[in-house]
Amino acid sequence: MTSTTPAAPVGPPARQRRHTLYFLDEIRSFAPVHLDTEIDMTRVLAHREAAKADGVRYSPVAYVLLAAGRVLAEHPEANAAVRGRLRPRVARYSTVAGKLVLDRRLGGQRVVLATVVPDLDTAELPAIQAQIDDYRGDDADTRPEFGPVRALHKLHPLLGLLAYRASVRPLRGRPERIGTFAVSSLGHAPVDGFHSVGGTTITLGVGRILDRVVARDGLPAVAPVLRLNLTFDHRVVDGAESAEVLAGIKDVLESYPAYRAAPATAATTAGEAAEAIETATAR
Repeated sequence: MTSTTPAAPVGPPARQRRHTLYFLDEIRSFAPVHLDTEIDMTRVLAHREAAKADGVRYSPVAYVLLAAGRVLAEHPEANAAVRGRLRPRVARYSTVAGKLVLDRRLGGQRVVLATVVPDLDTAELPAIQAQIDDYRGDDADTRPEFGPVRALHKLHPLLGLLAYRASVRPLRGRPERIGTFAVSSLGHAPVDGFHSVGGTTITLGVGRILDRVVARDGLPAVAPVLRLNLTFDHRVVDGAESAEVLAGIKDVLESYPAYRAAPATAATTAGEAAEAIETATAR
């Protein structure tokens, strides 16, 4: 009996996705370990609503970038990268830069693109949000920052892979090219949490914020909760310090805006912290 089912079309992946294939080939050497926690976003959402009333919009990712930047500045062993197998070398970076993964269209094809938000050890929320909005606003087919990706797509796949490796492998300059940590968000979809490897020692996966039952003073209560996932490269850093990084990010977000402005400044006093928290929750 002859089948009438049409043959499935078979062909190479879309040219616009080649950079993703090069990236996936490059991260095969990673030794990923996954952690996750739940974060009470009450204070972040209070701050966000107050800003919205003043005509200012902040995305949850902006808060996560800020918190991770502050915390990683205090953990140079995690704000680092490794290169090499027989003779590995580790670079520890003095600045914190976040690789932000974006869902964009390139040449009509839906693809994953990434950009770098620099100076997150000192940048404040308005500047971080401005950069996020800027990167999301322009056409990826013309934006200069995505020019190297578009150039990769024009090369023969083997030459494109070699060019990609030559760009991302050197340890010097990685903060500018791919960041010192990565953030990927699927919070716009009904995704509670997910783990990914962003090509950096620390990768944060941001899910949706959902009302959940939590315990407060021994009694059940409802709070907006974010599942935050952290993947770390075990070649560079161990589980205990990675857990401290995740705990630090949780602390910054749950106490926002009563965080230390930057490692170089004096710590917020207890009175200032209490006043900031009271202001955030009252507005």
